[in-house]
Amino acid sequence: MILTVTLNTALDLSYAVPALVPHTSHRVGEVTERPGGKGVNVARVLTALGHDTVVTGFAGGPTGTVLRELLGTLPHRPTDALVTVAGNTRRTVAVVDRGTGDTTQLNEPGPHITAGEWADLLLTYRELLPGAEAVALCGSLPPGIHVGAYTELIRLARAAGVPVLLDTAGEPLRRGIAARPDLVKPNTDELAQLTGALEPLRAAHDARRRGAHSVVASLGAEGLIAVTPDGAWRAAPPAAVRGNPTGAGDSVVAGLLSALAEGLGWEDRLRRAVALSTATVLAPAAGEFDRAAYEDLSARVTVEPHPPAD
Repeated sequence: MILTVTLNTALDLSYAVPALVPHTSHRVGEVTERPGGKGVNVARVLTALGHDTVVTGFAGGPTGTVLRELLGTLPHRPTDALVTVAGNTRRTVAVVDRGTGDTTQLNEPGPHITAGEWADLLLTYRELLPGAEAVALCGSLPPGIHVGAYTELIRLARAAGVPVLLDTAGEPLRRGIAARPDLVKPNTDELAQLTGALEPLRAAHDARRRGAHSVVASLGAEGLIAVTPDGAWRAAPPAAVRGNPTGAGDSVVAGLLSALAEGLGWEDRLRRAVALSTATVLAPAAGEFDRAAYEDLSARVTVEPHPPAD
C-alpha cells in the first residue's frame, strides 16, 4: 500500500472559457469538480496505475462532504482515511483559456485546524504507517498547523522504516528537508527559493547537502533532473505538449512512488514520471492522465546522465 497525506485537501473546480479577459464578464462553457489537493491527485494516479493507495489528511464541512462523495465515485478509488474536521474544506478554481491553453489558478487557504484535530491526524497516520510501502507528504499547510508539521511526519515515517517523499514549498520544505526525507520533489522556483541557487543542478546538490537523500526537480515542459546517491540524470519528453499543466507535478510524484514500489531503478522511475506528467498535461484535469499518450511516451522519454554543474 502507498500512503498519501494531504493536509490541505480541496474541491477542485475547473471553468473553461473561450478567452480569459481581465475586467470583463465570462460565460463558462464547461464546469467540472473533482476531489483534489496534491496528495489526492497523486493517489488518483497511483490507483489508475493499479496500486493500492490510501489517502489521509483533513476534510470537513459541506465542501469536505462533496469531496469525499466524489472520491468514492471514482472508477479507480483510493481508500478514504481522511480525518473529519470542523472547518470547511477549501476550494480551488482553475480557469482554462481555451484560446491560449493557459490556466489561471485561484486557491483558497483552507480550514483552521485545531490541536485536537492535528492529534487525530497523527493517530491515524501512525496506524497506517506499518502497512505502507512508501509515503507521500504533499502540498500546503492549512491554517492552524505548525510550520514543522512535515518534519514530524517525516520522522515518524523514518522511525517506521517507510520511505518518505516530500512535495511542498517555502518554509515547510525548508523545515522538512532537515528531517532527511528519502526524496524531495520541488520545481525549479521552489528549489531556488530553498537554496538561493538559480542553476537547477547546483541547487539540487545543495538540497541534498541540506538533508534530502535524493532530489528530483521539475523543469516544466523540459522534464526532470534527479540528483541521488547513485548519480544524476536528466529526463525529457520527446517534445513539449500543449494543454493544462495543473497536476503534472503530482503525476511526477505518482510515477516515482509507483516505480519505487515496483523495485525499478532510477532511470525507469524518471522515465515513468516524465511520461505520466506529460500525459497529465494532455488530460482534462489534475489527478488524471491520457492513458494512450502515457503508453506511447513511456518508450520515447530520454534519460541521460547529467553532466556536473559548472
